[in-house]
Order: sequence, then C-alpha cells, then structure tokens
Amino acid sequence: MQIDFYCPRWGSEYIDWPQFTRQVKHEGFVGVEVFPLGDMPNNRDMVSALSDAGLSYILLHAELHEGKDFNRYIDALERNLYTLLEYQSGAAKPEFIVSQTGREYYTRTQMEACFEVCDRISRESSVRIIQETHRNKWSFAAHVVKDYLMEFPSLELALDFSHWVCVSESYLEDQDDAIDLAIRHGRHLHARVGFPEGPQVTDPRAPENEEALMHHLAWWDRWITHLKKTGSDRATITPEFGAYPYMQYHPFTTQPLANQWEINCWMRQMLQERYREI
Repeated sequence: MQIDFYCPRWGSEYIDWPQFTRQVKHEGFVGVEVFPLGDMPNNRDMVSALSDAGLSYILLHAELHEGKDFNRYIDALERNLYTLLEYQSGAAKPEFIVSQTGREYYTRTQMEACFEVCDRISRESSVRIIQETHRNKWSFAAHVVKDYLMEFPSLELALDFSHWVCVSESYLEDQDDAIDLAIRHGRHLHARVGFPEGPQVTDPRAPENEEALMHHLAWWDRWITHLKKTGSDRATITPEFGAYPYMQYHPFTTQPLANQWEINCWMRQMLQERYREI
C-alpha cells in the first residue's frame, strides 16, 4: 500500500511558498496541508508554487468567528468552503478538504445542516470534504463521535486522536469501541501525539513521552491495517506537530521547547520506515 505524507504549512507561514515547497520536497513529502483562509495575502502564489514543485495539497477549513450565531455560522461555512475551492486551478484540485466543522454545543439538528452543506459542496465540486476530530467541534470526544457515526454512517474522518486523549484525560482505554468505529471511518490521519493533559507532547522522541507515543502508534497501526484489509491501495498522513501555543515556550522567552519542523520530518521518516512493508 502506498503511504503519502503531507507537510503542514502551519508554523512555516513566514517562509515564502517557493522556498517552502523546495524544503518540503527535499524532506520527502508529496504535498502540503494548508489553511489558506488564515493567511490570504500570502497564498496567492500557493497553487503555482506547488505545481512548479510537483507537489499536491490538502486544504484545511478551521475556526469561524460566527460560531455563537448558528445562522451566521452556516452561511460562513458555505462561503468559506466555496472560497477554498477557488484555489484549485485547472487540473490542480486539492486531494480533499479537511474541515473542523461546527461547535461542541451545536445540536444534532444543527450539525446535520452543517453536514448537508459539506456534502452538497463536495458533490458540486467533486472534492471530498472530510471531518476532523478536534476539540471544540462536534467531534471533540470519542464517545460523541461514536454516536454521530451511528446516526450519520456516511461521515468520513480525518483522525487526530491527540484531541480525544486531551479531552478524556486518558488514553481512552475504556473507549475501544469508539476508537474502532472511528478507524473504520478514517480517510486521513494527523500524526500528532497528545497526552492526558494536552494535545501535544513536548517531543515524541523523548523517553518521558514514550507511553504517549506507543498509544498513538497502536491506533495508527490499526488504521493502516484496516485500510489494507479493506482493499485500500493508498493512505495519506500529515505529521502535524504545531507551532506555539501547541509547542510551548521556555518560560520568560519566546524560544520553543523543541523544533517543530525537525519533529514533523522525524515523524514522517519514522512512520515511513514503520509501514514500509505494508
């Protein structure tokens, strides 16, 4: 099975696109995952730079400020998804859109309306829109997502277990049924390692974070195995260790505790080797 790794633009927005794409390609990524709505002025040459470098891209749809007013939110959701689709040029369509949709306090009926917007725009554009498991969204916790997947079985997920570990303040040892169902709906993976008190360990290479890493690797292994057993010939993974405030600073400074770029490159290399024989 082919496993393609995508590099997050998050944390590298200060690097211009031509230089960034050169670095991404040099490190063995096949493309980038980017939230262009958060950096509109600097993304005008994004698609052309990616095309010149022979890289593909995944688009992120994230936080909207209209969340408290549902009517404003759903209008903005539709508007922003259409805006994201304007980035495609000719044959250079995104692989898919990863959407952090809704809010954790929206009703089931409100979320159904959000899903319908995503489904309609996906059908119109022929670009898949998949739902990320994320804090403060409808998908903030394993048990909640389990209930939604049983009611809306067509939902596809971008799996990020680090959020659920943080929300549950556990390694989800007693929620294996929810994990299993999510894995069966997973279409993409964000490879970040969380721990019971936060969504990102300081450095997954450090021995004090081995327990957290092993739990996440076990879940990722199950996802890869599921894809293989069900006949998939390709998986996509984004190592997504983030910049500040995910990556904490040394106290009284703005110096990060670890190197975000180095960690994401290490994660790609480690997972590529781990799944080489898959």
